[in-house]
Amino acid sequence: MATGTETDQPLEIRRDRLVITASSLGTVFEWYDFFLYGILAALIGKLFFPIDNPTAATLASLATFGAGFGVRPLGAMLFGHYGDRIGRKYTFLVTITLMGGATAAIGLLPTYESAGLWAPALLVLLRLLQGLALGGEYGGAAIYVGEHAPKNRRGEYTSWIQISVVGGFLLCLVVVLATRGLMTEEAFEAWGWRVPFLLSLLMLAISIYIRMQLSESPVFQAMKAAGTTAKNPIVEAFSDRGNIGRVLVALFGVAAGLTVIYYTSQFGTLYFLTGTAGVGEREALIYLAAGALVAAPLYVGFGMLSDRIGRKKLLLAGYALSMLLLFPLFHMMADGANPALGRATAQNPVTIELPACDFNVFARKQTEPCALALGLLTKRGIAYSKVEADEVALVVGNARIEGFDEKAYLDALKSAGYPEKADPAEKQRWKIILAVFAMVALSAMTYGQVAAILVEMFPARVRYTSMSVPYHIGTGYFGGFLPFIQQLIVVNTGDPFAGLWYTVGVVAMAFVVTLFFLPETRGRDISA
Repeated sequence: MATGTETDQPLEIRRDRLVITASSLGTVFEWYDFFLYGILAALIGKLFFPIDNPTAATLASLATFGAGFGVRPLGAMLFGHYGDRIGRKYTFLVTITLMGGATAAIGLLPTYESAGLWAPALLVLLRLLQGLALGGEYGGAAIYVGEHAPKNRRGEYTSWIQISVVGGFLLCLVVVLATRGLMTEEAFEAWGWRVPFLLSLLMLAISIYIRMQLSESPVFQAMKAAGTTAKNPIVEAFSDRGNIGRVLVALFGVAAGLTVIYYTSQFGTLYFLTGTAGVGEREALIYLAAGALVAAPLYVGFGMLSDRIGRKKLLLAGYALSMLLLFPLFHMMADGANPALGRATAQNPVTIELPACDFNVFARKQTEPCALALGLLTKRGIAYSKVEADEVALVVGNARIEGFDEKAYLDALKSAGYPEKADPAEKQRWKIILAVFAMVALSAMTYGQVAAILVEMFPARVRYTSMSVPYHIGTGYFGGFLPFIQQLIVVNTGDPFAGLWYTVGVVAMAFVVTLFFLPETRGRDISA
């Protein structure tokens, strides 16, 4: 009962399989929808946001930041309110319908060439709807599974929600690569990019059908029968000091730490391979898919382990190992992908002479000569040292080029042994895949049990709201800003690996908060 002591949920294999399958499959499709835009961002940018139009450039920023940061916490509050008031099942039916519909609609949009500014404006609207929906999906799925699970298997059951995030990413990679492989690059850029978006309609139909077979969670049913559901979940969740403390621990100790590890293992790895290591995008996606596919079962494995040894110590171990192994793994990745770059860096170091420079990491195109020079070196993953000077100049080997001349810079770098892209003959692919596997394994170690932790941390009356808000602030802000903060660190230090210090710093904060403020939640009564 909602007001008494939780009785261990009986093990009903058929029901539990349906609960896990419906919740996890919906989460797979929802994250597929959200990741799709990120993977095709470069192409979508060309089709919808021309650089020479300042209004379109502003809309491009809104499409990226609005959906990634601003709207997801709002979605968490909106759908958290309804999830705590009217139920878990119906709320996450709404979220997946909104997400699937918005994603499919992107595939039907006209481009800037045919519709002008209406095209990016409509894309921004659909991206905002995606972010709003995602803010409500995760909490609903995690709570629904957690409230059905036997308390001695809650980590195992809810870990399927975590693996679903990886599943959505993998499904997205497979669909994009398969679509590209079935047509020419010209056809894909002309119309083929729409196919992965339109496939969301099929996935949406499957998800709705399966989720309609579900009944409400037993914990919510008991609360509703007893008349103890929250009248105003947002007010109740954030007016109670004890609950505010739990929200802050969930944000800074749980969501922030596991998010930067996850984003680094997925997007950070992809950007590093295609930028610093000079690997082609399609090849990098295959490496990422291979490593993630092999490591994905570890999410469930670590969820099961947390049922045996506890959530907190496993989370702390994952944080500690991530801080210890992050730099060695990325150096292994670089060495396996592009050893020639490492040799050139050691033999012919690069120095850039600069006046005071305004490099804007949010700009789609730099304009000042110094910013153009920094952008060129950063994009190619070239380490450099900076020297103050009145004018821009590049020094590499025995060459010195005054001012910014892209062709002269590239010629000098080539003469000094800096490769334009990774040499296939020198690649040690096993190193790349092993490094990707290890990064995903670290993510699994910290992410596998997180749904169980968040479900167990908060009272049932305001659980949906209380866990969704910190989770999506953590993922939206700490994770969403990760690429830009990392790039800013790289530009200011000249070290292609220095951006990883952002991940280390956030994880260190999360380690301290978890160590001192996160209680062990395994086996906790979640009915009240």
